[in-house]
Amino acid sequence: MKAEYQDDPEYPKLLDNNDSLGHFRQRFFLKKDYIYMCGNSLGLATKDAEKCVLEVMEKWKDEGIKIWMVDNNKYYLYSRYLAKLMAPIVGADADEIAVFGGTTINIHQGISTFYKPTKDKYKILVDDVNFPTDRYAVDSQVRLKGYDPADAVKVVKSKGNFMDEDDIINAMTEDVALVFLPNVYYRTVQVLDMVKITNAAKERGILMGWDLCHGVGAVEINLKEVDPDFAIWCTYKYLNGGPGSSAAIYINRRHHNKLPGLAGWYGNKIETQFLLRQNFDHQQDANGWQIGTPNILSMASLEGALRVINEAGIPNMRKKSLHITGYMMYLIEKKLSAYGFRVGNLREDSRRGGHVCLEHDEGYRISIALKMRGIAQDFRDPNVIRLTPTALYTSYEEVYKVVETLLDIMKTESYKEIDKNRSLVV
Repeated sequence: MKAEYQDDPEYPKLLDNNDSLGHFRQRFFLKKDYIYMCGNSLGLATKDAEKCVLEVMEKWKDEGIKIWMVDNNKYYLYSRYLAKLMAPIVGADADEIAVFGGTTINIHQGISTFYKPTKDKYKILVDDVNFPTDRYAVDSQVRLKGYDPADAVKVVKSKGNFMDEDDIINAMTEDVALVFLPNVYYRTVQVLDMVKITNAAKERGILMGWDLCHGVGAVEINLKEVDPDFAIWCTYKYLNGGPGSSAAIYINRRHHNKLPGLAGWYGNKIETQFLLRQNFDHQQDANGWQIGTPNILSMASLEGALRVINEAGIPNMRKKSLHITGYMMYLIEKKLSAYGFRVGNLREDSRRGGHVCLEHDEGYRISIALKMRGIAQDFRDPNVIRLTPTALYTSYEEVYKVVETLLDIMKTESYKEIDKNRSLVV
């Protein structure tokens, strides 16, 4: 059912007073006179995360090397511990999840494990609008196998920056060995039909991997239903794990007997790990894909953040996210369309993720003007301002203020005072 919104300034106050998730704002570090609309890039810090990090610091100070043994080996087995918190968020069993490394190294881990090219089946299928680190990793893995990416990486072209699932499926020819795609696109926030694409790959004997970075924590994901071969995701966006917090990988249990493409001592069975043998004794669940010693401080902040998310519940978060982004799109069209703004994302709830894709020909300078007025968001070429009203810490009144600020920027033309030369980080 399509939501009915109002554009008067009292309406967002009414929505905030009736927001069942509104009390979670108190669990985050929010700054006065500063509106945060960048949770799709880096989520805000939770007080729960700070508590967990300080607990680890105290244990490190008190115990030194013995930190690995405290609390029933919690930190030695931290990936397993966090996987139990992560499992309900992605709809998988805990032993199919390992928390370690970063997004790109986990892409390398997944591709190197599952990409086994043959003379007739050697191509990896990708798209042309994914976040570029995925392509960099795919191309490098292809080169490591002795192939030329120009031949072995098959690219499905987008249509106006959007992907067509049927185009992807039609590109699954007999020479394709592996498909690797995002479930949500970083720029357009388009959501792909994971079940449809994965089933099509299976029918053709093609392995399927997913990048969930821009979807996890924002949309509902059920890896049991999707049943891909592997998936990877970061934890610092909608999961609020902290800058560069440890990423995650999902390895479908039907592959637990495979050897990881990148083996390391933390993928060894815990029973024989400290025997330090020269032969790798693979732990046959997702933990066997870990590589090096875990980043405990990074993982501690994630622990606190995951506790908050599980308390709120992904279905509840998704419901609010759709409603509050719908409200923002309504205000943009009502108040800003006369000034050249366009909503650049798809409108169907099932087809859009957690942010609003605001397009304008002067997007870069307008983005800087917003930052100068205390509104955090980011810009993506060529003309997109990404605005993310996040379910757990953004209020409806803040959404209203953002649109009113944009309106004032356009009326006063203050953005024209800003240099067109790009800054290093936008």
